[in-house]
Amino acid sequence: MEKNSIHNDNEYFLADWIEGKISAEEFKKYVSEEDFIAYNKLQKGIALYEQLEAPLDHTFEKIQKKIAAKKETKKPKVRNLNLNWAISIAASIVLFIGIYNMIGTNTVLINTTIGEHKSIALLDKSVVFLNSNSEISYDKKRWNKEREVKLKGEAYFKVQKGSTFTVITDMGSVTVLGTQFNVIAKKDYFDVVCYEGKVKVKNNKNSFILTPGKAVRILNGEIKETDKITQQAPTWILGESSFRSVPLKYVIDALEDQYKINFDRKLIDESIIYTGSFSNKNLDIALASVFKATGIKYKKANNKTIVLSK
Repeated sequence: MEKNSIHNDNEYFLADWIEGKISAEEFKKYVSEEDFIAYNKLQKGIALYEQLEAPLDHTFEKIQKKIAAKKETKKPKVRNLNLNWAISIAASIVLFIGIYNMIGTNTVLINTTIGEHKSIALLDKSVVFLNSNSEISYDKKRWNKEREVKLKGEAYFKVQKGSTFTVITDMGSVTVLGTQFNVIAKKDYFDVVCYEGKVKVKNNKNSFILTPGKAVRILNGEIKETDKITQQAPTWILGESSFRSVPLKYVIDALEDQYKINFDRKLIDESIIYTGSFSNKNLDIALASVFKATGIKYKKANNKTIVLSK
């Protein structure tokens, strides 16, 4: 067989090698050393990907179908399997794998960094909107038996009706059957707002049933219920963080979560109660909204630090 013919038929030999019909040594005869290294990386990437489950299987199936289609066609269009092509597919597989961080075999962990927001579709088509500097995790193997999500930070949940759905935090748990609600769970700040349906909130000492428009907050061990929520959803998913009668400390914490900035707070009283909102998209507007309303002066010491004073 002439060299050019071998080169044009690389696709067939690659397919045979991936399927185990020819050995690596045999495959080496038909490709350059550089191409073989790239193909070997590709095969390892495919082998690793096959260990993962749906919903990404359909993407890999497309790759398999393309290889199978080329083998079944006697006179396919010639497309050189060069180094860049192989690396592109391998990189795509790595991207698929990297969408979720796996802890062990069954636990899926999804997080956000400062200023980052994500929307996540769960296995039952429930949706979680994850606020900045937050994380959720769940056991995909037990999901059909137990819909349970662990949360650190803040998230808005739109839960599909079905079996009990529970959000577990270090401060307490939230249990629903199918509804929409927002949860903040940060250190000594636990806040749950019900927007639709019915929500059960429970901690070590107390249990609450929330209906639309009602909320419960546990702050430094003090419990407060409210029923004046008029929004249809939390404002942060639209680019604005809102607060109702919250100590300034937690508002400043939220600013640090949204922007890559630190605050020097030692000269101010962080117990001041704040009601209002700030923009999640413009730092200057956000600073003015919070500190001009509270009569606090602020000055940028550098690109990463803002000094607050009376």
